[in-house]
Amino acid sequence: MPLFDLPLAQLYAYRAVSEPPADLADFWRRTLAESRALAAPPRATAVDTVVRGVRTRDVEFSGFDGHPIRAWLHTPREGDASAVVVRYQGYGSGRGLAHEIPLEVHAGYTTLVMDNRGQGGVHAVGDTADPVGSGPSAPGFLTRGLASPEDHYYRRLLADAVLAVDAALALTGATRAAVRGGSQGGALALAAAALHPAVAAATVDVPFLTDLPRALDLASTSPYDELPRFFASQRTLREQALRTLSYSDVANLAPMATCPALFSVALLDAVCPPSTVFAAFHRHGGTDKDIVIYPDNGHEGGGAVQDERGIRWLRERLA
Repeated sequence: MPLFDLPLAQLYAYRAVSEPPADLADFWRRTLAESRALAAPPRATAVDTVVRGVRTRDVEFSGFDGHPIRAWLHTPREGDASAVVVRYQGYGSGRGLAHEIPLEVHAGYTTLVMDNRGQGGVHAVGDTADPVGSGPSAPGFLTRGLASPEDHYYRRLLADAVLAVDAALALTGATRAAVRGGSQGGALALAAAALHPAVAAATVDVPFLTDLPRALDLASTSPYDELPRFFASQRTLREQALRTLSYSDVANLAPMATCPALFSVALLDAVCPPSTVFAAFHRHGGTDKDIVIYPDNGHEGGGAVQDERGIRWLRERLA
């Protein structure tokens, strides 16, 4: 597949076209404060799995607006108890089954795997409903509630991601957290790093939901193709929808993230175009940041190679 985005030298020079709304920080401060005011203490129930050497608990914590969100909490027999990892799942995925143990656990980190509300019907199994309805939308999640930032699906999901860090710290007694994810999970990890002060490190692989005006111009595959399909019908909502998206665009949130961060990008990625990934990387507010480039890969990115690289990088930052 030939390059469809900018050459690498221009990617290093590229800067995001997305514009953060003036009240972005207040919007998220209010969203999280209102949800925390409705939160109940997280609950964790031991479950029996076929995996030896790992203690797994079925977790329910309070997400956006106090809604119950499911997660797995996996604790290795031996490991680092001072930090907990929160792992976020990709688009369409849920938390998976109890015996699906992520690499972070094998590397010695207690890990909370957050379920994605209303998802889990495409890849890994999900168990969390989204109790909020929406107006007209195209199939998928990106266009749900686009008429206003308050009603947008990703306001709820990004808030869940931040509050998952609260739950992980409360359940483990750890004093700091690391966040990890790819694609949609990468967007959630970056949002949590921007909005939660206890996040000490983040790995952000081929992130979705970044520099959305640019993504809308370039991407022709799911999930971004939900937007032009929606606009083709809802012709008068385009301007308002783009304003709504600006509140969940993680390129706009990235300047608030100052913890160490490792990004990865694939130059043949037609799902999350490379320039949109560089947009978030360049805007990240920290000084300890790096980006790993996979020139011959699509949205699979670095796969297992990047997984290992991310763990080794994380060990250095959490040591």
